[in-house]
Amino acid sequence: MIDPRLIGRIAFAHRLPTRPPLAPGRHALGLFAERDAILQVPRGIDPRRPTPLVVLFHGGGGSAEKILPILEAHAETRRFLLLAPQSLFPTWDLVIAGHGPDRERLEAALAEVGSRFLLDPARLAFAGHSDGGSYALSSGLTNGDVVTHVIASSAGFLSVQVQAGAPRIFVSHGIRDAQIAVGHGGRSHAAQLERAGYDVTYVEYDGPHAYDPAVVAQAVAFFLGEPSPP
Repeated sequence: MIDPRLIGRIAFAHRLPTRPPLAPGRHALGLFAERDAILQVPRGIDPRRPTPLVVLFHGGGGSAEKILPILEAHAETRRFLLLAPQSLFPTWDLVIAGHGPDRERLEAALAEVGSRFLLDPARLAFAGHSDGGSYALSSGLTNGDVVTHVIASSAGFLSVQVQAGAPRIFVSHGIRDAQIAVGHGGRSHAAQLERAGYDVTYVEYDGPHAYDPAVVAQAVAFFLGEPSPP
């Protein structure tokens, strides 16, 4: 029998918090000496009530500090927790060779957040841009019994050895992306996912290999079950 950790399965279950919540603001979780996971806690949430969580994965060569501004303001105004893990190496292990230390680090970060806040089991998203989008797609589908939404921007590939659950998926890609062609990325992924029976929202925009703020707003509304902004 294949070890589920080797195919990217994450051991996580929703439980009642056992530790005090963190104050509003940005917190290093203190789990790792290098490239620690960062949690953004918005003002005004009640840690005793279920709170949505977005796990945001950075791109190749990136960091939590670089990727957090994509969703930081939305997390504050819409009051969802924003967790930014960091790959141990310049990009995610799945991109380099397969699931390994980054899966373990993600598992530890989720357990830490879940020990301090009551998470909403109906609103837990994996999101990311570029290599982070590829990681969000791949890991999100592998752990779709926990991950309810996947938000992938300019993802280059999709690698899934086992599927679980049925997360809703939001895929976006710029038509002027010179790094990952839209036909190879977003269009191909959306078509493949639709054939597999997933609920897919696909958005193309007139842009390069970079996230688009208006599309990010659409993705946030998708995650929270709100009407898409005009």
